[in-house]
Amino acid sequence: MLRIAEVHAVEILDSRARPTLAVVLRTPQGLKVRAGVPSGASTGRREAVELRDGDPDRYGGKGVSRAVAAVNGEIADALTGREFDSFREVDDALRELDGTEDKSRLGANALVGVSMAAARAEALLGDRELWEHLAAVAGARPRLPVPHFNVVNGGAHADNPLDFQEFMVAPLGAPSMAEAVRAGAEVYAALRGRLAGLGEPLGLGDEGGFAPTVTLEQPEEVLELLVGAIGDAGYEAGRGGVALALDPAASGFAADGGGYTVAGESLTSDQLIDRYEEMVDRFPVWSIEDGLGEDDREGWTRLTARLGGRVQLVGDDVFVTNPGIIAEAVQAKIGTAALIKVNQVGTVSETLDAVRVCREAGYAQMVSHRSGETEDAFIADLAVGTGCGQIKAGAPARGERAAKYARLLEVADARPGLEYGWVRAR
Repeated sequence: MLRIAEVHAVEILDSRARPTLAVVLRTPQGLKVRAGVPSGASTGRREAVELRDGDPDRYGGKGVSRAVAAVNGEIADALTGREFDSFREVDDALRELDGTEDKSRLGANALVGVSMAAARAEALLGDRELWEHLAAVAGARPRLPVPHFNVVNGGAHADNPLDFQEFMVAPLGAPSMAEAVRAGAEVYAALRGRLAGLGEPLGLGDEGGFAPTVTLEQPEEVLELLVGAIGDAGYEAGRGGVALALDPAASGFAADGGGYTVAGESLTSDQLIDRYEEMVDRFPVWSIEDGLGEDDREGWTRLTARLGGRVQLVGDDVFVTNPGIIAEAVQAKIGTAALIKVNQVGTVSETLDAVRVCREAGYAQMVSHRSGETEDAFIADLAVGTGCGQIKAGAPARGERAAKYARLLEVADARPGLEYGWVRAR
């Protein structure tokens, strides 16, 4: 049983110097837990809605004092002193209290902070690690995930000419979590050297990846650079060593009236699919996320038919971690995997439902951070507990990103028997 003695939120800053929430939950036993709420920059149109203040004189309208007030007012009044059978029951109470489909009245950022804190408290009350508790609730076999390190940032994550949002390296062939993190850090260091050699300033994007501004405009140029950096670091570029993964985030460069614009070139959906196929032919790309815009459903179907047997096709904006939307996409044969973001749907229990829908449909899952992060490593435990085998948490740099990788290393060290690696979907 989970009894809540106090729930309290405070406005803090995320990794982009924008406001977000930290939620503290206390139990009558004296247990105190904290949850830091992530916030996205590249957001799907149908994802749960953050509550922002809209006051232009305060944080440029991005303040979250209204969401803080919702936690400290209505939510605290509804939950304090109550006893719940599980954190799922807490989530049910939160959704009922909000009363909207998109969680816009009280704010998804308010709800998810309380939900994360409740799940963490329940795990501790049961004398379990968070990942162990989430595995038990989800009925999943825990697994250490392959990290996907976002080492070059573009799109909404950087002020540079690159339209594609994320270029990642994934140590699919690493024998362990420790060796995977080592590979990511060593490739990142080698990439730094290559960029310096090109005369690129070594500035970073929102997720800790380099944000080149001078010499790189085409995505193929970045992929070629990454293959070189992988070799410089002493690794094989490919699925047996360090593979490449893309998140073009195509909704961000979809043109008005249809089509896409990449580095100034206008492309139809089919021309963009052709280009992806050429990239897969030339480079060791194993995963493409949001290759087409969220409204280009016919294009998604063609993309899946064309490349779904060769690479993983991950839906983010098009799925928004929503179990119902994912189920519809499965029927429409859109994608082969789903990105999983706990704040995108607004509660932990709905996140686990999304994972379940994917698992039952034979879709892979990749747990993900957001561009605006805190030091909270909840998603590391979520990735391990769901056994999905994949996580992306940014570059192996900056404290809010490194905290997730550090947590994975701690779990691996404490439980040496846990398997590491990607799990192939049916």
